[in-house]
Amino acid sequence: MKLHEYTEYDAVGLAELVARGDVTAAELTSAAQDAMTAVNPRINAVVENWPAEDAPGPGSTPLAGVPFLIKDLAVAMKGKRVELGSRLAAGNVAAADSFLMRRFRRAGLVTLGRTASPEFAYSTTTEPVLHGAVRNPWDLTRTPGGSSGGSAAAVAAGITPIAHATDAAGSIRVPAASTGLFGLKPTRGRVSMGPDADEVFNGLAVHGVLSRTVRDSATLLDLIQGPESGDPYFAEPPRRPYAEESTRDPGRLHIGLLTIPWNGRVVEPAVHDATLAAGRLLDSLGHRVEPTGVSLGVSWEEFVLANARLWTANLVTWIDGFAEACGRPVNETTVEPEMLASYTWGRRVSGAEFVQALEVRNRVARSIGAHFDRHDVLLTPTLPELPVAIGTYHHGAEGADGRGWLEHLFHRSPFTAAFNVAGTPAMSVPLAADPATGMPIGIQFAAGYGREDVLLRLAGQLERAAPWVQRTPPRMGGHTPGRLMGLVGSERLGAVAISR
Repeated sequence: MKLHEYTEYDAVGLAELVARGDVTAAELTSAAQDAMTAVNPRINAVVENWPAEDAPGPGSTPLAGVPFLIKDLAVAMKGKRVELGSRLAAGNVAAADSFLMRRFRRAGLVTLGRTASPEFAYSTTTEPVLHGAVRNPWDLTRTPGGSSGGSAAAVAAGITPIAHATDAAGSIRVPAASTGLFGLKPTRGRVSMGPDADEVFNGLAVHGVLSRTVRDSATLLDLIQGPESGDPYFAEPPRRPYAEESTRDPGRLHIGLLTIPWNGRVVEPAVHDATLAAGRLLDSLGHRVEPTGVSLGVSWEEFVLANARLWTANLVTWIDGFAEACGRPVNETTVEPEMLASYTWGRRVSGAEFVQALEVRNRVARSIGAHFDRHDVLLTPTLPELPVAIGTYHHGAEGADGRGWLEHLFHRSPFTAAFNVAGTPAMSVPLAADPATGMPIGIQFAAGYGREDVLLRLAGQLERAAPWVQRTPPRMGGHTPGRLMGLVGSERLGAVAISR
């Protein structure tokens, strides 16, 4: 299979080719490895790649034989390194597959490597000291977002059509918005975090994926959703497969429009205009769209403080655990400055303060949840700004303590974290681009607890009404094969002759 042919399909389309016998899974693996060789030196998205271990039967699942990448955090593949983007954990090898990795294997995915994460996923840019900055395929001077920036850059560049991601404050949606991808943060408890953790960041973090098409994300969610024994949360199973939901009409939805974030930050004009345009598109599709206010149930200052206490206290256990396991000291030679400051601050969080933070989580969840009694969906920008230049994300936060660093992170992405605290699903949809630069602009949609079905029906409708698959990153230049950095010319869902 030629490289330009490989990049013209989404994951479901590639699996259909394998099922029909037009190509083999081995040929897809070879194409993905060629794509990685061609573009990864420029974008630095994949930090380690390896030969295929799995050989799924053609047609055994809707994604059998599709090349795949996992994030360097929160998912463990037996015998492979998982370093969490940190020098402290460098060389750490997983002893066994995590529950999610087992499900990826059962889904028929062929995992070929791991993608970059910022240290401990504690940022919405991906510039770890351990592996270096990941670059956005749309503009190599800009960040692809984070913390799943490596996965986003890899998918946007055409290395794989879909990749694993996590989200504790926007880490699926921020990279999706930054690179022109679709990214759904599932409901808390939809996908197991086990067995080594019952929850991450006290339920704020979830597993998901990044993809070019809605149906790819929906199809893989069907294959990985559902609890494992011992999980602390339970999300009601979907009434129909999510892949089917993405093809169904959403009906007439009552949609609330929020353009001012809870911290009052000014949204850049291009992003504001794109959000209003999304509202007009929804109106034209028959939905009822109206401006709304959404209460967090607490002040912004309380929200930031509670999150800082939860995040940093959890970080302490991670850092101490890896320091002991890897035999390394916790200092500036092993931990980045922002994480060292957060670690120091977290060590001072008392048990009572931690419980108070959980009480704030409950108040936010109740308040956000009550909003979805009034609106089916909430519409916001995903980000208040375009992706920033590499090396500038930290500006204004130099010398910050643990609370100050988290406040800076939330300043960069003020629309996303509330839905992690509430545990409700939210998605970023690549509906727009900046007229001046061509950079993607993502629009966020959130729904009530367990209502991924509502979001996926709406996402499918938007994808049909305003398709984004033709909007692709510019070529990287040089000897980039075929249309690799031009991504997908079309989904190519019909049969074609494949060159071998």
